Amino acid sequence: MFPKNTFNSYLIVLALCFGVIGLHSCKQKPLTNMIVMTQNKGDVESRDYSKGDKLQYMSGSRIVALNTTTPNEPLDELTTDFYSACSPKISYNGNFMLFAAQKNQDDVWQIWEMNLHNKKKKQITSSDHNCIDPDYLPGERLVFSKEVKSKDPKVDTEFTLFSCNLDGSNLAQVTYDPSTYFASTVLSEGRVIAIGKEMRPEEKPANFMIMRPDGTKKELFYQMEQDHYITSGATEMNNGRILFVEANSNNQKDLISLSYNRPLHSEENLTSEIKGDFHAISPYHDNKVLSSYRPENALHFALYEFDVESRELGRPIYEDRENNILEAVFVQKKQRPRKLPSEVDLNVKTALLVCQDINFQYSQPTDSTIPAFKASKMEVLGIDSTMAVFKTEKDGSFYIKIQADTPFRLQTLDDNNNVVKGPSSWMYLRPNERRGCIGCHENRELVPGNVQPLAVTKEPIPVPTPKQMDAPKRELKM
Repeated sequence: MFPKNTFNSYLIVLALCFGVIGLHSCKQKPLTNMIVMTQNKGDVESRDYSKGDKLQYMSGSRIVALNTTTPNEPLDELTTDFYSACSPKISYNGNFMLFAAQKNQDDVWQIWEMNLHNKKKKQITSSDHNCIDPDYLPGERLVFSKEVKSKDPKVDTEFTLFSCNLDGSNLAQVTYDPSTYFASTVLSEGRVIAIGKEMRPEEKPANFMIMRPDGTKKELFYQMEQDHYITSGATEMNNGRILFVEANSNNQKDLISLSYNRPLHSEENLTSEIKGDFHAISPYHDNKVLSSYRPENALHFALYEFDVESRELGRPIYEDRENNILEAVFVQKKQRPRKLPSEVDLNVKTALLVCQDINFQYSQPTDSTIPAFKASKMEVLGIDSTMAVFKTEKDGSFYIKIQADTPFRLQTLDDNNNVVKGPSSWMYLRPNERRGCIGCHENRELVPGNVQPLAVTKEPIPVPTPKQMDAPKRELKM
């Protein structure tokens, strides 16, 4: 028999040993040879992100797992507890999965996370409105689209980007303009790329927009050709290419490649010679991607391997005669994106914007017979009325302090208040954000000139001013 004190000490040491073993086991190894994908029996023809107020999700879908080493074995259904589930995204350590789901048929969509080792699930969002399209952010956070009621009576709903912690706390709105945002993807350099579509005062085509996770520095990333529309979110490759699916005027759905460094001038159609439709893609091995592809005259989308370099479609990895195979994601560990610093300060209610020259434009008119009207004023347009009109400096520069998180557009005026250029696309600035531009029609790849605008030698113009807010609404010339 051990003495009592010795026996108690032995139990304590034993308990500590088991605790250490338990903690070590929590560091789970990434799963291998697993592909997670969405399976759906419904019609996927209606997926069109140009319809910005419509939910693109398919009722009754489910998320399943395929073991590539044993592809002939039955699929492992991961979301048996849900009426609908889709949009899987894998964590950077390869152990967890974000997804959107309906618990019951009439429920709104919420964001969930699953431990892929034991299938334990936790609900992240608890909203009265649909929450969709999640992706992991660095710092134990995620970004997603949340449905909000539109302030425009002609538009039913819009989708705004939000972020929150992985336990649902610290919810933060990311976008503030009257646009709708879908299918966000977090890039390795830390920014978020999403499909954005202006909804007011009239609907415009959907394009890819890019911004920091706090909503600052939002700008156009890729603009589609006329009569084309985006049908998938963006996928980032290791070689700096951005891939997505785009439909042309004949409704042919192809894989499009962009250079990250020159997205507005590097579009390549990778599958123009391949008959049939693509639905979604994600990285796989080396230069290969997993693609949901439907051959010409086939009924369903199946899972294929596509070689981006050779532009060759491989043999199907998995086919299902009764279901579409969509949104396939290879479960693997990957590099965590950069965590970008944020200049947002919620204690500050304003932001700053400086422009070098409102008369600068990248493409000069070729017809010399058309008179060139020079702008001398800037008009700041709000949702319903003019927020400010002011004269610019002699060099065409202006410097304003504007209310943060307030959508606005800009248009230039001549001395007689006639519109010269504009209005611009919608903009907003986050609290304490500082932004600058070259001109109203600048080359988006052009670096600002190394000059000091006259406007910054003075205090910024407040927008809106009390006097202008009290003035009668001015008739806008658009």
